[in-house]
Amino acid sequence: MNFNTISMIGLGYIGLPTAAAFASRKVKVIGVDVNPHAVETINKGQIHIVEPDLDMVVHSAVTEGYLRATLTPEPADAFLIAVPTPFKGDNHEPDLSYIESAAKAIAPVLQKGNLVILESTSPVGATEKMATWLAEARSDLTFPHTHGEESDIRIAHCPERVLPGHVLRELVNNDRVIGGMTPKCSHLAAALYKTFVQGECVITNARTAEMCKLTENSFRDVNIAFANELSIICDKLDINVWELIGLANRHPRVNILQPGPGVGGHCIAVDPWFIVSQTPEEAKIIRTAREVNESKPQWVQAKIQSAVSEYLSKHPEKSASDISIACLGLAFKPNIDDLRESPAVEIASLLNATHPGQVYAVEPNIKALPGRLNQIILSDLEPAINNSQIVVILVKHSDFEKQALQLSRGKIIIDTVGLI
Repeated sequence: MNFNTISMIGLGYIGLPTAAAFASRKVKVIGVDVNPHAVETINKGQIHIVEPDLDMVVHSAVTEGYLRATLTPEPADAFLIAVPTPFKGDNHEPDLSYIESAAKAIAPVLQKGNLVILESTSPVGATEKMATWLAEARSDLTFPHTHGEESDIRIAHCPERVLPGHVLRELVNNDRVIGGMTPKCSHLAAALYKTFVQGECVITNARTAEMCKLTENSFRDVNIAFANELSIICDKLDINVWELIGLANRHPRVNILQPGPGVGGHCIAVDPWFIVSQTPEEAKIIRTAREVNESKPQWVQAKIQSAVSEYLSKHPEKSASDISIACLGLAFKPNIDDLRESPAVEIASLLNATHPGQVYAVEPNIKALPGRLNQIILSDLEPAINNSQIVVILVKHSDFEKQALQLSRGKIIIDTVGLI
């Protein structure tokens, strides 16, 4: 099958780079998003997210007529869905409403022979649910879960596995796991991705592909939890955890990750819970790792409170309201603008709610703070440190590596990422 037109549903951190990757290969791409600002920005040849080199690729694709954005789905040969899969409620239950809305949005324009791929990271079985929602909306078409290889519509799951800040390169070079609801679905999806993917397209079934992405991020979460728990233990035993990990990693079969203030991002901080929600009795290690990483911001908050008490003990004439705190970094990882599930934002939010003095946030990759940080001042690095008595390093941005040590002399420093 020739894929002359591709529709990307969702133009966020994964959808837009993927749309741009297809468009860069001279394939017509129609991007669909519910955000009018995103649509308007893209149609100007600009981008609404921070990702190296993406602006040039999008500008070229729009200028040459291979990429345009719209609010409403249009007919296409293939539809790729890359929308959020957050939680609902307090028990980390997966919220598939965005996927359901996307499925219902494309259903009216589906045609016999179309391919639909779910890229959104999803709990096991989500691709089958999507097929059911499409079938309910289009009874005139047949789908793989009822008609197998003879279905009118082909459906597959293909999760992304890219690193923010390197998305374009990894979209092209990384292997892709492709899980169709039937073998024909898998091979058709693989042929589509081979438009730009230079890595291997490895074929499996939909459920295994869904579980593969969850497994990858749960593995990383467990390893980060080990490092984070080690940092807490070392703090209690008065041991430099950064030195310790460096020494332990000299063992030829040991590779301990670096601790931090927690775990952020839409993937590692979320995906393990999808496994726990479906197998709560079996996923003991995965659950524990999530609990360790989710509790780390509260531990950092307690360290900040101890620093406040330390300062007041040396300056009895002061009160807590006289103490200013500089939080260096809000993104969930270095050198990006993505605040999703960021432990740094969680820590800043705790300070926003509890600290009576001024709190400054230094995040060079954003222009405005989220609403939950309404009492915090977004500041450049030097004035924030100069005006503060306590400096909390939350993200290892390259901008901070150059200046933080020099600027922080004479301050109480809480370094959660080993910057200095």
